[in-house]
Amino acid sequence: MERMSLSEKIGQMTQIDRSRATTDVMSNYCIGNQPKPGDRTPHNFSSRKWIMTINKLQEAALATRLGIPMLYAIDAVHGHNYAYRSTIFPHNVGLGATRLVDPQLVKRIGAATALEARATGVRYVFSPTIAVCRDPRWGRCYESYSEDPALVKLMTETMIAGLEGDIPPNYSIKGVPFVETGQTKVAACAKHFVGDGGTSGGVDRGNAEMPWKELATVHLPPYSTAILKGVASVMLSYSSWNGQKMHANRRLVTGLLKTRLKFRGFVISDFDGIDKIKDANYSYSVEAGISAGIDMVMTPYEFRKFIRTLTYQVEKGIIPMTRIDDAVARILRVKFTMGLFENPYADVEMGSQLGSEEHRELAREAVRKSLVLLKNDDTGRRGPSLPLPKYGAKILVAGTHANNLGYQCGGWTMQWQGQSGNNITQGTTILSAIASTVDPSTEVLYSVDPSAELIELGNFSHAIVVVGEVPYAEFDGDNGNLTIPEPGLTTISNVCDRVVSCVVVLVSGRPLVLEPHLLSKIHALVAAWLPGTEGQGVADLLFGDWPFTGRLPRTWFKRVVLVNGI
Repeated sequence: MERMSLSEKIGQMTQIDRSRATTDVMSNYCIGNQPKPGDRTPHNFSSRKWIMTINKLQEAALATRLGIPMLYAIDAVHGHNYAYRSTIFPHNVGLGATRLVDPQLVKRIGAATALEARATGVRYVFSPTIAVCRDPRWGRCYESYSEDPALVKLMTETMIAGLEGDIPPNYSIKGVPFVETGQTKVAACAKHFVGDGGTSGGVDRGNAEMPWKELATVHLPPYSTAILKGVASVMLSYSSWNGQKMHANRRLVTGLLKTRLKFRGFVISDFDGIDKIKDANYSYSVEAGISAGIDMVMTPYEFRKFIRTLTYQVEKGIIPMTRIDDAVARILRVKFTMGLFENPYADVEMGSQLGSEEHRELAREAVRKSLVLLKNDDTGRRGPSLPLPKYGAKILVAGTHANNLGYQCGGWTMQWQGQSGNNITQGTTILSAIASTVDPSTEVLYSVDPSAELIELGNFSHAIVVVGEVPYAEFDGDNGNLTIPEPGLTTISNVCDRVVSCVVVLVSGRPLVLEPHLLSKIHALVAAWLPGTEGQGVADLLFGDWPFTGRLPRTWFKRVVLVNGI
């Protein structure tokens, strides 16, 4: 710290987009951190290509005067979800449903995610999301483990241990970050501090209107747990609490998080988060954000403007040097803790961990343990609708989500908003899983939205309808009615009206409205959440190879009713 100039210190506080990270930029601005722009990563970027790219950037960072290594970050929301061929695990809402059968499952998923990140040279992940989603209309609700803060705390504890390693029982003092050194772990980031799951009306980036007691007892507990587990960083929320932007809330960031909870890691803004404090006044936004306690600023494109503004404010005494020194000390503490100075380069030998068979089996296990059986009617002499027979049956598979890998993975998969199709990455669709599970004597016919004539002439013994939400992320997923999107409702009605045993698999990031007249037509109903790449886990349960053990992580409501316009 004593050897660092102001420009070198501010460089450590700056996180820029990879597309802006030329050798000259890294050298001239002493940039210390970079987030990966997932939407612009080539579709077939191999692990070796990832490592070569990151190591080249690291060379530029190490060539600066003090040789402080660069920290490369990525969103790892449900696995290493921006890397082609990676294992995509169920989204957090599904993992929340596994709690009773295997509390340590999430820890193993965290460890696998860390290995796959390291396989591409990534040492820092923006994960886990530890929001307590209280309103399913929120577009990020699937990133939340549950509406229950106790369950979110449990999942927070195990996920951070998986990503960073188990904190030793005699480890230093409370609040100091811990990241196991070596080749297998990454620095984690608890997000988004705080109250993002409690905004009025479930509006993303909205206003959490609630008293302090509710904030403290519902939304804050997972952060206390994260700090005790040695989490390296905390990301702030775009949202506000009672009208004040979290990115400018000194009382909560410095007063509560850093002082009262004794967090010694670094606080990072969200993507362009400082810019959104006050749109028309950038200088004010920088002052407010840094003064509130932000240590690392995610300013992907306008980093020169940020560096210039912050430099001026420090030189003029608007922001004291003590605040800058505190921020840099926190960042360097994490870099030293994780062994980045000793081992700054990525290891190409780790490449085999990306999408390994072991990790895919783990994801399949997670799918099996996350599915929730909501209904299973007795169909007469055949008994319950589930499990389905593997032998001698004639099965109709229908619905938009039966043969769409992108749909079953959801948002934050290869692209921010997710996408449709089976070529986005490698995996097994639910349709393929069904076909590989049944006996060759069983006929399986697939039609996205079959006509009444096809159904009636088909003489099907069973039908599996797989429908749900199309991929979304953040505010694009805000939804005020929460009904099953068309043609899903029509497909359910057409098929279930005409087949004696009709199973519906709902692929969604949250509970959706199931009207009584529709529910009465369905013989068996399964909540599959957003299962990820390993659709075989769905078929494992439909055909009875494994029992249903998942339990609802949140209330399944009957309908959406506005109260006082909210």
